[in-house]
Amino acid sequence: MNNRTHRKLLVVDGSIAFTGGVGVAEQWTGNAQDPDHWRDMHFQLEGPAVAQFQAAFNDNWIKATGEVLNGEGYFPPLQRVGHMDAHLFIASPAGGSESMHLMYLMGIAAAEQSIDLQASYFVPDELIHKALIAARQRGVKVRVLVPGEHIDSDTVRLASKAEWGPLLQAGVEIHEYLPTMMHNKLLIIDREMVSVGSTNFDVRSFRLNDEASLNVYDRPFAEKMTRVFEDDLKHTKRYTYEIWEKRPLKEKLIERFVLPIKSQL
Repeated sequence: MNNRTHRKLLVVDGSIAFTGGVGVAEQWTGNAQDPDHWRDMHFQLEGPAVAQFQAAFNDNWIKATGEVLNGEGYFPPLQRVGHMDAHLFIASPAGGSESMHLMYLMGIAAAEQSIDLQASYFVPDELIHKALIAARQRGVKVRVLVPGEHIDSDTVRLASKAEWGPLLQAGVEIHEYLPTMMHNKLLIIDREMVSVGSTNFDVRSFRLNDEASLNVYDRPFAEKMTRVFEDDLKHTKRYTYEIWEKRPLKEKLIERFVLPIKSQL
């Protein structure tokens, strides 16, 4: 159950890398056209950061096989491609389980203007809650996009909603994606920094899983991803504090049972 790899990495010839939320299954064979085909994103990368992808793969490969991948066949010389600055940020319980958690906290704490978050599983802990509310209190616009009724874990959805109240009261915008399961993992800070990859916005990803997130520091790319975010917003319903207060009693009762185990969701 725990201490498993959740990384989504593909490295080709040590020179081209892919990451994002996409897995290998039927739900990723379409384009969010119906509930059977999910909304997701994946990214192709070239340049020196590809070696970091290969190192992240190597980390899991060594643990699984005892074999070290090395030499130019796996790590060829890499030249800069394009103008974006980027690096792969990895975390695992065996190598510092709090590092991904801290990276997200630092990103939220550094925000001065805006935080846009797409989270397929949005079950943040108390520190993240406080950080998001503190961001609102200093005038940062915070928009969160989560799955709606189409989600592969109703338990996660209930555990998430149980703690939306203070966020909504603080002015955090929460939008539910309607067409299908939204599996994106995207964080945009001040339209300058973008983080994408396998990391969900929950305790499991922050503390229990091996995860990998690509951080890109480039304003034009951040602007482009903001447009993608806002295009997805067109297919959502905004969830208000009034709706949260009036959620069914059945939901409230179930929340009491799922909240104590939210780290395992």
